[in-house]
Amino acid sequence: MSNRGAINKAVIPVAGLGTRFLPATKATPKEMLPVVDKPAIQYVVEEAVASGITDVLFVTGRNKETLENHFDRSPSLEQTLADRGAFEMQSKISGLANLAAMHYVRQGVPMGLGHAVSMAKEHVGNQAFAVLLGDDLVDAKTPILPEMYAAQAKYGGSILALMEVPDDQIHLYGCAAVELTDNPDIVRVTELVEKPAAGTAPSNLAVIGRYVIDPAIFGLLENLAPGRGGEIQLTDALASLIDLPAESGGGVHAVVFRGKRYDTGDKLSYLKSVVSIALDRDDLGPDLRAWLTSYLAGKI
Repeated sequence: MSNRGAINKAVIPVAGLGTRFLPATKATPKEMLPVVDKPAIQYVVEEAVASGITDVLFVTGRNKETLENHFDRSPSLEQTLADRGAFEMQSKISGLANLAAMHYVRQGVPMGLGHAVSMAKEHVGNQAFAVLLGDDLVDAKTPILPEMYAAQAKYGGSILALMEVPDDQIHLYGCAAVELTDNPDIVRVTELVEKPAAGTAPSNLAVIGRYVIDPAIFGLLENLAPGRGGEIQLTDALASLIDLPAESGGGVHAVVFRGKRYDTGDKLSYLKSVVSIALDRDDLGPDLRAWLTSYLAGKI
């Protein structure tokens, strides 16, 4: 039977090599690249926690120890901050370990997003769960997970996040064909294609890195043949759920996201995220905006 109810577990795959940011990511996980004064992955975890997640499973790989350390206690650092009277920062640092119950599983050989999600089977159990990709930052002012939870409670099955992208960029994403529902922001997914060839995409609706998934996905992932790129594609498994009966965890709907989102796996989008988030901050925004205005006017 399709699982409906409170979503409290999230899976965050972070085993990627980050090759697009080499040499910066040779020894530093791409998820730990700073966005102003927090690593990118912290924004993702904070988004999950703000939506009600209390349990986070990171699917990691080699050289991710700094990520694990970031969400652990650091007694010596905390004591140093206390000795200096920096109690606000001490509280922020110690609080990282209490954001949620943090768990880690090693993927071993990175065989695609579907393979990474399959690693969560024993931890997740028989309940729907969220998946958040560490490359995607969703602006805290326009959250999407609560809408996805509500859609899953209404329709059951699995829920995707879709976003309209320019036609010349859709080949970079998983793409969905959809049917309308009585809610303009929720659609029923009828087809999924992973990175369609130019001119073959069924729509301009791209799958972005937020999912609410029924545990029926695990049985499909176990028997799934490698897809595009020779990897186990999550999109392929989700496509198989579309026509499964609801009592078996089937059916796929999606929330159309109209907020602000950044792909921090892309250099230009990463830089945009840093600037945008800094501009929104009271302590940095006014001075940065003034500097940018002067810089772009050629006065600096």
